[in-house]
Amino acid sequence: MKRVKYLNNRDLLAQIHASKNTYCSYVTPDEDSQYDLIVPNLKKLNPSAVSQARKAKAKRLTQQAWEDAKASGAKKIKLSDFTVSPRKIEKTDLVFRVMMFDHIPLDSERKKNPKQTADHHSKVNFPPFQHYRLDKKDKPLCVGKSHWIGGMSNGHFSADHGKMTNQLAMMYMKLCERYGTRANWRGYTYNDEMQSQALMQLSQIGLQFDESKSDNPFAYYTAAITNSFTRILNIEKKNQSIRDDLLEYNGMTPSFTRQNENTTAGPSYKEMMKTAHGDVMQVNKTGITKLNRVLKKKGKIETKDFETVNSKKVDLTNHQPIVKKRW
Repeated sequence: MKRVKYLNNRDLLAQIHASKNTYCSYVTPDEDSQYDLIVPNLKKLNPSAVSQARKAKAKRLTQQAWEDAKASGAKKIKLSDFTVSPRKIEKTDLVFRVMMFDHIPLDSERKKNPKQTADHHSKVNFPPFQHYRLDKKDKPLCVGKSHWIGGMSNGHFSADHGKMTNQLAMMYMKLCERYGTRANWRGYTYNDEMQSQALMQLSQIGLQFDESKSDNPFAYYTAAITNSFTRILNIEKKNQSIRDDLLEYNGMTPSFTRQNENTTAGPSYKEMMKTAHGDVMQVNKTGITKLNRVLKKKGKIETKDFETVNSKKVDLTNHQPIVKKRW
């Protein structure tokens, strides 16, 4: 059985695209759902965009043909054997994704504003777009809309009829599980709660990833998971601080962390830290080289050795020892 790799950008992008397609309507779903280039508006549908789209589609068709041949059992095949030339791709076969809010109705709960922006439209779970094709006269024709049900001219807006694919949900679960096993997180007793919070966060913002701005969803999801883990950690630390305050107020022994904080914040600890390492000497680069030679010969450095390298004593009168932050 072929091993499945869930955590790579290529598979993530494919599942994000498949999930968003469940919220979309196309004239021909099999042909119009796969875009070749993303542009910010219709004015960018120029010859340069057509050239980029041809190269992108030729690369995708080449990769797909090679993978199909490999899956059929062919051996000793090269990617170059399946190369598709961009010149052979017709302009009318290209599909452009245009990021726009034109088909998204305005939010009825907001006050009317003559200068409407994207924030005044109805809420959607990912940036809306439309798919366009160019005819032989370079006229753009709409062949697909996001958050839409029905035909391009007689359909209606809908933002809740689609769903996330099962494969993408499994990727979210794997991401949270793998991130929770990292060395800086796996030791906490509330690690399961961190993973649950991260999974809920991904289910809310997972499809908000914008392919027009980045092709690295792994970094986007990892940042969201890190924020979720950190949020739970801060909440637990605040709860622990409140618990320790109650224990101290009632004359009971607080946690070991609070005991350490009390010890390091006391005047005796500050006095001890002033002389904990003896005198602090400042030496230039040449002096450090000489001291290294002495260390190699003797195996140790004595106080008299600093007199030969023009060292200066650092004044620690107003030195403040490091104190851990209390939550």
